[in-house]
Amino acid sequence: MRLQAWGEKIVTRKYFGTDGVRGRVGEIPITPDFVMRLGYATGRVLAARDTARCRIKAGERPAVLIGKDTRISGYMMEAALEAGFSAAGVDVCLVGPMPTPAIAYLTRALRLQAGIVISASHNPYYDNGIKFFSAGGTKLPDDLESEIEEALDEPLTCVPSAGLGRARRIDDADGRYIEFCKGTFPFEMDLRGLKIVVDCANGAAYHIAPHVFHELGAEVTSIGTEPNGLNINQDVGATAPAALREAVVAQGADLGIALDGDGDRLIMVDALGNVYDGDQLLFAVVRSRLRQGAVAGVVGTLMSNLALEHALAELKVPFVRAAVGDRYVMDLLRQKRWLFGGENSGHILCLDRHTTGDGIVSALQVLSALREEGGDLQQLLGSLKLYPQKLINVALSKGFPWKEHPLIGATKSEVESELNGCGRVLLRASGTEPLLRVMVEGQDSSTVTSAAEKLAAAVREAVSS
Repeated sequence: MRLQAWGEKIVTRKYFGTDGVRGRVGEIPITPDFVMRLGYATGRVLAARDTARCRIKAGERPAVLIGKDTRISGYMMEAALEAGFSAAGVDVCLVGPMPTPAIAYLTRALRLQAGIVISASHNPYYDNGIKFFSAGGTKLPDDLESEIEEALDEPLTCVPSAGLGRARRIDDADGRYIEFCKGTFPFEMDLRGLKIVVDCANGAAYHIAPHVFHELGAEVTSIGTEPNGLNINQDVGATAPAALREAVVAQGADLGIALDGDGDRLIMVDALGNVYDGDQLLFAVVRSRLRQGAVAGVVGTLMSNLALEHALAELKVPFVRAAVGDRYVMDLLRQKRWLFGGENSGHILCLDRHTTGDGIVSALQVLSALREEGGDLQQLLGSLKLYPQKLINVALSKGFPWKEHPLIGATKSEVESELNGCGRVLLRASGTEPLLRVMVEGQDSSTVTSAAEKLAAAVREAVSS
């Protein structure tokens, strides 16, 4: 797999994608054998690094944190990872179902060597994956992932019995994370008087998110809080906002908050059922921060709406685009030493509050902006009018040379000519699914739709020929 962040050289990966390792359960790399080997390889690399840096004294063992979302395959993968880490002489702390950003926080708070999340984020239940966080609560650097991939080729052995890793469960992880989230909301504010519907996507935040907003004073009802191992992201959550929209309108709520299966994405809905994406939410947060002082700049992605770029320009806030994926947004934020970035999918980074994207924390930043300005969510978020954007996903076989295909190239040029400088075209292979994302954006809705459909049809024809 070829990965490229903004301003970086292309890196070759065999198993690691833009956000860890991901695939269909039962197929390489998501098999019990491979997952155990991955745990063992990761454990060996971490132990070697920390020993070399004198962070682990003689006789001590490094320790990692393992959390998961609510997929039924999480039990199998948790056990396999635990076995691999134990064989490598690494202790394991288990927290069960927990949002991805919670693992980032707890890893840092507990001073552990790494955090591991068993999740495929917004994907269906039959997929799963493994994400990694460093001791500092950030995604693993490329060089460390490369070391782990190299270690995967080594034989799986076992340290002597006396050096095997132990496993223990952290029983107060829920409460620790709830308090952390609440701490990102201004102490002098509360959510009293707000009626909120929270959609947890039948995912990892089902036992976390409703408590956060309730303890801050809101009247909370929740949907997507009955996981059964098979229903994660199924017709609920940030990737299926219709359920939240219906619940908000039916209950006469002030607003709705939708997370995805692992709790790092956010979509919001106002009292009328209007849906607001990551671009609009990010803009509201940045505008709120400007009241407190200067904002050095904002990082979006190739998929960020042009309206966001133009609106930030009016506020004299620099804006740059990274490759799609919160990993690349984070990389560019670090390079620029900026604090705010995000994707229109709902990944929002507020590095003055957390080390990674967090749906609950992001929602609290929007709600604090709402409390500052007064009014309702439509008044807060509706000021950013997004340009029409049409995204069509086309199934794509692995390795298909779509960049060099003459039909796709000719159709793309034709579509760009039709837009006549009043829009843009983006073709992008998904980093997590076998899809080519066809996106057209412009000022005229009908032109955008017809252009996207024409280009998508050309891609389908090229793939099937």
